[in-house]
Amino acid sequence: MAFLNETFRGASPFSTVRDFFAGLADSWNRYITFRRTYEELSALSTRELQDMGVSRSMITRLAYEAAYGKNA
Repeated sequence: MAFLNETFRGASPFSTVRDFFAGLADSWNRYITFRRTYEELSALSTRELQDMGVSRSMITRLAYEAAYGKNA
């Protein structure tokens, strides 16, 4: 006798809710990474930023890349 056992992933309404909250948590963590990076770089003096090869105008872009990646 042969049995066919198929499991459908993602068909449950609970998986949809779980995926929603997982995406929400991911978005929140990326936002927190952006804010922390932005605040830490903004707190540095102009001289400290120059030592790292960063200008003040680059802070937002660098924080965004830290949170979302270069190709986002």
